[in-house]
Amino acid sequence: MSLSETARTPLRYLNDTLKGWALHTQEYFRLLGRSIHGSLSRPFYGRDLVVQMDAIGVGSIGIVILTGLFTGMVLALQSAVEMKQFGATIYIGRLVGASTVRELGPVLTALMVTGRAGSGMAAELGAMKVTEQVDALYTMSVDPVRKLVVPRFVAAILCLPLLTIITDVVAILGGMLIAVVKLDLTIDLYMRSVYLTLAETGFIFRYIPIDLFAGLVKPVFFGAIIAITGCYFGLKTSGGTEGVGKAATRAVVTSSIFILATDYFLTQVLIALLIE
Repeated sequence: MSLSETARTPLRYLNDTLKGWALHTQEYFRLLGRSIHGSLSRPFYGRDLVVQMDAIGVGSIGIVILTGLFTGMVLALQSAVEMKQFGATIYIGRLVGASTVRELGPVLTALMVTGRAGSGMAAELGAMKVTEQVDALYTMSVDPVRKLVVPRFVAAILCLPLLTIITDVVAILGGMLIAVVKLDLTIDLYMRSVYLTLAETGFIFRYIPIDLFAGLVKPVFFGAIIAITGCYFGLKTSGGTEGVGKAATRAVVTSSIFILATDYFLTQVLIALLIE
């Protein structure tokens, strides 16, 4: 290899890497576009949607409840240590309610569902890909995106807000448990404090607190991210059973990063639109 070829190698590697990222980005958003179109047009596989709602929603209730319970308890317990110094333990409900509904509920729910359901989507579709079941759908004139991706996409969008509500409620109850048992607060005082902090920023549609509305908008986007990322890496699987494991890992890692990044930008937008 000549000196000039050696010098060009890093640039060639960088060029190929950037082209690869651009191609993956294009295909990712193309899959997203096809999924949105498929969810709004026929044919639609209703039975597959019900199955996926059971797998994503009902199957995740247990881990969501545990996550919410211990998150609320830990949040109240840690906050009490600092707030005792200022005699402000009566405001524990405000802190738990605001933190849970605005950020912790949507984000933790999405991360838990990513680890459980997102990896499952990637592994399931990856196994179908390496065993040529996806190719078999083409031979039967069945669109794999409509059959495999769209039901998961719609199910995730529908289930994530509901799971987030469960997380929020359980986390607030977990904080209440600590407030009553450890801090000697009354249930009425704690719940009134939670309500006041949600009502401070105002209401939308007259009855829905803005914080609660914003906390339920985020899971819609998070559900789309989980489904599209899991399905994308599943359909791109190659290399046999080893490739299935890699696809599941990549789906979880990528979804988690996208969720955290999207949470920041959504927070900025929602604050600008609803609060400021």
